[in-house]
This record gives sequence, C-alpha cells and structure tokens, in this order.
Amino acid sequence: MQPLSGPGAHNLSDRPPSGEKNTASDTQPLSPAQRTMLEKLVVKIMALSPAKSAEIWASLRHDLGATDGSELRARHFQPAELLLQQRLSQAQQNHASRQLLQQLTELLPQGNNRQAVSDFIRQQFGHTVLSQLSHQQLQQVLSQLQSGSLTIPHPQQSAVSDRPLLPAEHQNLQQQVTRLSAATGESPAKIWQSLFNLVGVKTNDPLPARHFQLLSQYLQVKTALSAQHAPTLNNLLTVLKQPADRQEQQLLLDYCQTRFHCAANTPLTQAQINEAVTHLFARRLEKAGVTPTIHNETPQPQLNPLIANVALPLQAALGKRGWALVALVLVLVIVLMLVL
Repeated sequence: MQPLSGPGAHNLSDRPPSGEKNTASDTQPLSPAQRTMLEKLVVKIMALSPAKSAEIWASLRHDLGATDGSELRARHFQPAELLLQQRLSQAQQNHASRQLLQQLTELLPQGNNRQAVSDFIRQQFGHTVLSQLSHQQLQQVLSQLQSGSLTIPHPQQSAVSDRPLLPAEHQNLQQQVTRLSAATGESPAKIWQSLFNLVGVKTNDPLPARHFQLLSQYLQVKTALSAQHAPTLNNLLTVLKQPADRQEQQLLLDYCQTRFHCAANTPLTQAQINEAVTHLFARRLEKAGVTPTIHNETPQPQLNPLIANVALPLQAALGKRGWALVALVLVLVIVLMLVL
C-alpha cells in the first residue's frame, strides 16, 4: 500500500487550515465527531483495499507530519479528511477496475475471445497486457466484447500432417480425457473410443496428428458443456473455440429440430447436447476429408451366409440406415425361393 500523498501533504501540522494562525482550539485533540468522521473514511478504505487500519493511520500521520507519535490535533482534521477522501477515491477506482478485469477474465475462455481481445488491445493501446489497462480502457474493451463489436478471428490451424500424434500431443489429449471423465463420470476408455470413432480410425491404429486440433476442441467443448445444468444449442455455439459459420449454425439448428424438436434456446439433456457436439465435429472432419465411424450401439441381427453374401455389398452401398430394409427384403426373397 502506497503512503498517502497529496499537494502539501507533508509538514501539514505546521500549517493552520485556510492559512490562519494557530489558535488554542487548533491545538486541542480531535473532537469525537471529527475522529468518528475520519474513522468512517478509514473503514470505507479498508472495505475496498487490503490495507489495515493501523497502516492507514500510520500513513496518514506521516503525510501530516505528525511522526512523533503524538495524537492528531484539531488543526489536522481538514487536511486529514482531504487525504483520506483522496485515498478512498483511488480505492474505489481500483475496486471498479478489478471488477471489470474479473468480468473480462470470465469471458476470455469463451470461443476465441482471448485472441480477439489481444488483437484489439494491440491495435488500440499498443500492447497486449490486460493488467496494464486503465479503468476507462478496461471499460472500453468489455463494452466492445459484450456488444459483439470485436472481430473474432478463427484459430490458426497447424500444418496438415499424416504423422502420428507426438507424445506431447497424446499427453495433452490424455489430460483432457481425464478431465472430461472426472466431470461426466464416463470411463476414459469410452471417451478414447469416441475419439477413434470420430476420426474413423481403428482402436489399435495411431491417431493422425492432423486431427489433433479438432479432437482437442471436441474434448474442450464437451468438458465446458458438462458443467452446465441445462445446456442449449446457443450454449454450444458460445463455447466453440472455432466459431461456427452460418452454414454450421443452420446445420445444428436443423439437426436439433429434427432429432429433439427443439429451438436454439431449448434446454437439452447431456446426451442430446453430446450428440449435437459429435454431429458438428463429424461434419468438420468430413470437410477435412474424414469419414467418421459412429457406431450404432443396437446389436444387429445375424444372417446366414447366403443372405450375408448379398446383404453386405448392399449395406455398403446404402449405408447403415438401409440395413434393416435390406435385411427384410432379402429374408422375404429367400422365403419365396424356398416356397417356390
């Protein structure tokens, strides 16, 4: 805590208020009303800063020139009140700045806000250190972010590579899997399996490094949404590190309306929001040339070899959704052949 300072603060004990000469009343101790007034100001300062009462009083005596340990006198009251008012104003401004900084800090992890704020500060103020901004500058940044006036850049993508994940990249995903498992109660093995399914890779094969960023974002989004009691589609769009474009937003809205009969602000279950997240990232992987493997957990009926020889090529051509229809048609055909 910095000592109190102000114009003419030092040796104020030698100066009577208003330039008048010392009188007998000026040498009297502070009256109860005067001391109560100063104590109220000290309490307000303590409520807004980490300063202690003894520290504030010691700093006040120092600035008034009363360093001999003597009690403050009536002549000290007006300059003491002025100094405490100045210190209170500074404490109030610092407190308000801390609140603004806390609001900004809570918004930075959402989407790609951190990069957007960093770019704005660099352009407007010439540096990127948030803590160095004045109260007015913090207010400007927060207002721009809350109003959506900042340009949110897309995160930089790493160079495409066919190499397997590096140990550090694998460890990064492992840590995120562990956090997601702790948040949802889902087993790490099941989460890993969902990652392999998402990128269309067999469990025993290495994950390609070119999918690291998307897999990392996928885990981050699921972890962020797991902390929300009733997440919505809007919540999903908010936590995306790589913001969804208009096509993806419409894709998600259509998907949720078709699957769950809900709007963008309708609360979803964790299973529903996870399905929507998987659908979005599967689409992004498709754009990257990947065919995700989303396994159907419902067991499929076993067919005899004669049916399977015909069914499997048709299944590959029609996809999983045509499996039931293909199987039914083939069964009918075999039955008719046996009857005839």
